[in-house]
Amino acid sequence: MGNPWAGETELVIAGERHVLKLTLGALAELEAALESDSLMALIKRFETGGFCAADVSALVLAGLRGGGWRGSAADLLNADIEGGPMQAARVAAQLLARAFCLPDSAAL
Repeated sequence: MGNPWAGETELVIAGERHVLKLTLGALAELEAALESDSLMALIKRFETGGFCAADVSALVLAGLRGGGWRGSAADLLNADIEGGPMQAARVAAQLLARAFCLPDSAAL
């Protein structure tokens, strides 16, 4: 299981459990993928429920890379995610929350 105190969460892809984490390098990659957008704008979209599938995909990919995954964006887009898009969105939101604030027992 991912360690929330280390900013980690997990996701099952193609039957394999992966740890996701937004490291500094993963955040830089995410920022580059957002092009003109900012991380603060991305956080706001998740806080208000205004995020899109591309936001979820970019966050999950960055988290997977931060966790050591070596797959590509195409691999992720074609992968079977346990729990489907809703679980991917939950994990993306957890990644943001765990990267930018300390976990509390209610949020874990």
